[in-house]
Amino acid sequence: MKTAKFSIGQVVRHRLFPFRGIVFDVDPQFANSEEWYEAIPADVRPRKDQPFYHLLAENSETDYIAYVSEQNLLEDRSGEPVRHPQIGEMFDKRPDGRYEPKRQTRH
Repeated sequence: MKTAKFSIGQVVRHRLFPFRGIVFDVDPQFANSEEWYEAIPADVRPRKDQPFYHLLAENSETDYIAYVSEQNLLEDRSGEPVRHPQIGEMFDKRPDGRYEPKRQTRH
C-alpha cells in the first residue's frame, strides 16, 4: 500500500480545477461509493489504489468538503490562508501559517 504524500493540516490545491483546501482525513485507498466514482468522467477518473484525501475546500465562490485522489493534488505554496468556516473546529493556525490538528482536551 502506498504511503500518503500529503498530511493532515497540509494545504493543497487541485491539479486541474481551481480549488484548494486543508487535508483533514486520509483514506489509504478509495473509500467512497461506487456511484460517486462512476459519476467522474471516465477520461479523468482516478485509480482507486492510491490515497484519497478529505479536504476543507474552497474556490472563489464557496467552501465545501472535497474528496480527491492523490494524483490530482499538489502542495499549495501560496501562503494564503484558507477561509473555510470549519477550520477553527479542527485546526489551530501556527505562527508559520501552517495548520495543526486541535488537541483533544480531557474533561
